[in-house]
Amino acid sequence: MRGFFKEFREFAVKGNVVDMAVGIVIGGAFGTIVKSFVSDVIMPPIGLAIGHVQFSSLFWVIAEGKPRGPYNTIAEAHKAGAVTLNYGTFIDNIVSFLIIAWAVFLFVRLINRVRREFEAPEAPAEPSTKECPYCASTIPLQATRCPNCTSELGLA
Repeated sequence: MRGFFKEFREFAVKGNVVDMAVGIVIGGAFGTIVKSFVSDVIMPPIGLAIGHVQFSSLFWVIAEGKPRGPYNTIAEAHKAGAVTLNYGTFIDNIVSFLIIAWAVFLFVRLINRVRREFEAPEAPAEPSTKECPYCASTIPLQATRCPNCTSELGLA
């Protein structure tokens, strides 16, 4: 059992796990901000433009509750025991997802651009072989005689 905890501690303090945990916390906070941005800033003007509609309150009653509807709000329908299909909330979530996906795309694109700028291009490797001018075979650069045709190459 002691070995298990030691192995778990080694795993948990590795850089990748800590980085992942920080990313998850920041991602959760970012998701909350985007959700608020969509629900409180983006969707109200869109709803106003298409006829004073508040998307988060759009729903269909699938099964009536007691007392029977009509229900003005989702909370009222749920209190009566009605089963609802909350498509307005779904629309809000789709918009939130698209904004988060766009932001993540831009962030990854920025990281890739910065990474490319800081990576030094590799210098081409110095050749270690040459071609024999007599038999066209590949030989070591320092060779003074071709091992294939035995021609003297001189000091090249």
